[in-house]
Amino acid sequence: MDFNGTNILTGSLDIISQSLTIPVLIILLVIVAVTIILLGQVVREYFKNKTVKVGEIRDLMYGIDEADSIEEVRNLISSSNLPCNQKNILLEICNADSMKKATREALARKLVEWEEEKIDKKLNRTDVITRIGPTLGLMGTLIPMGPGLAALGAGDINTLASSLTVAFNTTIVGIGSGALCYVLGKIRNQWAERYLSDLDALTDAVLDFMG
Repeated sequence: MDFNGTNILTGSLDIISQSLTIPVLIILLVIVAVTIILLGQVVREYFKNKTVKVGEIRDLMYGIDEADSIEEVRNLISSSNLPCNQKNILLEICNADSMKKATREALARKLVEWEEEKIDKKLNRTDVITRIGPTLGLMGTLIPMGPGLAALGAGDINTLASSLTVAFNTTIVGIGSGALCYVLGKIRNQWAERYLSDLDALTDAVLDFMG
């Protein structure tokens, strides 16, 4: 037995689902654009960022430990192959030699935390697309299937073909963007772990030298 209320509810759901078609397609296009930008950024970072070998970090730590003055430590850091952000943090710690030990250590922790937050924000971009890309792709697949199946029942093959084209295209775009961002996120995670590990070790070395 059919009720008017049921028809109203199903009709409302149909209107809502179909009204999401354009927003989903727009967001997927934005995701594709952002993914391409992220890919370019990762490629640029690969060629631009300096890869500091373990031996260089070790030698720098030995140099800091054997230095005769804080000025010599500054010179070692400034002349090293460390990335600029690492140098700036370590030099700022060196410049805090007039602070009390506890205050200096608190400053060092805060500087490292701020750097971690900056890296997390960068990594979150790929993480978001990795999660929502396939979801939006699935939505873009299911939304046009309703009108497509209705058209099939009415014998309208052209509408069905158009709906299936939209469905497959959104699936490919959503899953493809999510997969690519997953790979980019893994690469950036490896770089970030190595970067922060080096920064922690060198920060400890500088703090130990300063006492």
